[in-house]
Amino acid sequence: MPAPGADTIAGVTTLITAFAVLARRARVALLALGLAGTTVLLGAAPAAADVPVGWSDPADVNPLMALLLIVGLPLLGLLALAAMIYGPPLARGERVAPGAPAVANQWIGGPRRKTGELAGPDTEESQAGGSSARW
Repeated sequence: MPAPGADTIAGVTTLITAFAVLARRARVALLALGLAGTTVLLGAAPAAADVPVGWSDPADVNPLMALLLIVGLPLLGLLALAAMIYGPPLARGERVAPGAPAVANQWIGGPRRKTGELAGPDTEESQAGGSSARW
């Protein structure tokens, strides 16, 4: 028979253990956060330096040119990528609109003819129309 109050002692022990685990996790998280903050601050310190005495003072950046570089170049890259993706199917006359029917029996890189129109073997020694695999 368990001793009187054993349930209370077990509950308190469980609570203390859970609190200790949470305290340890919080301490590790705060230590990691402090280490990350220190690393960022120490890494950013050289950015506050002045231009060295012998160097020229750089000209201000034109905001329009900065906007062109920051926004225009990525948009130009996206347009080039879209042209590379959609260009070949559009040149072949295929539909690329959403909801277009799926192409059945697509043979990528194969001839444009239907499979029934492909050449079959003429004789026993002919290499046309099969993989010529052997067991």
